[in-house]
Amino acid sequence: MLDIHETLAAGPIATYPDLENKVVVVTGGSRGIGANTALAFATNGAKVVIVGRDQIALEGVVDVATSRGARALGVVADCTNANDLTALREGVAREFGSVDIVAALAGGNGMPIETASETVEHWREVVEDNLTSTFLTVAAFLPTMLDRHYGVIVTMASAAARQAAKSSAAYAAAKAGIIAFSRHLAGEYADEGIRINCVAPSAIETERMRSWVSEEQRRALAQAFPLGRLGQPDDVAAATLFLASSASSWITGATIDISGGKLML
Repeated sequence: MLDIHETLAAGPIATYPDLENKVVVVTGGSRGIGANTALAFATNGAKVVIVGRDQIALEGVVDVATSRGARALGVVADCTNANDLTALREGVAREFGSVDIVAALAGGNGMPIETASETVEHWREVVEDNLTSTFLTVAAFLPTMLDRHYGVIVTMASAAARQAAKSSAAYAAAKAGIIAFSRHLAGEYADEGIRINCVAPSAIETERMRSWVSEEQRRALAQAFPLGRLGQPDDVAAATLFLASSASSWITGATIDISGGKLML
């Protein structure tokens, strides 16, 4: 079920007229950052395909998107499964046509684990959920973008990829891989009219964080950030919207840190 606190927390979303009627795929869209990003695109008049594993949660996001007047489609898919992504691409083509923008936001599994206690199974699971899912999502839609000489891709890393953090080494490595993968793609396909950028959030107050971390702990954590608060899902959605719009038309290969200033410490 969609958490309305997450949806409304950060206030109004910026409007980018060029996003109207664009076909946008958002993975990891069942809840949290992905859900808020999908709704931000919907508010901008895009045709939004919201992808996730939780059908009930997806239906809630789609209901909110359509209530805002957007055309929205929810698709249950596992982004670590190439066959699911092929079916997703074909379904989107039938429903909306060619995809203009991909926000590859699926991932997670960043809870702390000491490296000495890391298992091969967990390492592979985290890399699959984050780095491999990003690659497979991009690989599904990149050929059509190349045919059209147009497309925008936004990936999601983490502050854990940018500085030492309490998340697992597997998560840090996978997210650092996403940054390198995105930068490589940006250089490889810039002359094809395709832009690729990455967002790297830190300490975003999602439903999951609130279930793991007490209110008192969250208040204490907020004081570690120069801006004095935790991030909200809409903070990431706003940056993603900017990177997807023509307002960032001369930006590619960049990683935007959404970290309340902590990365400068």
